[in-house]
Amino acid sequence: MDPLKEIRWRQRFENFEKSYKLLKKYSAQEIETELERAGIIQFFEINVELSWKVIKDYLEAQGFLVKSPREAIKQAFQVGLIEDGHVWMEALEKRNLTTHTYDEALAEKFVKEIIESFLPALTNLYEKLLKE
Repeated sequence: MDPLKEIRWRQRFENFEKSYKLLKKYSAQEIETELERAGIIQFFEINVELSWKVIKDYLEAQGFLVKSPREAIKQAFQVGLIEDGHVWMEALEKRNLTTHTYDEALAEKFVKEIIESFLPALTNLYEKLLKE
């Protein structure tokens, strides 16, 4: 394993960990206001971005060549780093749609989906990488 790539993924993991813990902390509370929903959505965007990048860096440290978010997710699924590739692909798609969450009903629905579908996937990744 390339020592520089090992250092890189661990540094990226630290950033992911901070962001993940914030999303987990605030999504565990009752979310009532527009500002709170916007915050959860923003934390989600950051988490998805950091998660695919930490996956990419981790896989590259393992000797894989990864060039895009989709490739990172597909490869992570193949090596067992993530469990549900479909949820991860959906998270990528949703991250790209978050700019349209100015509709309050849509934002409420999206926050629920983040908490029920995407947070468990992020938790699974966090726990696996924490063991590395």
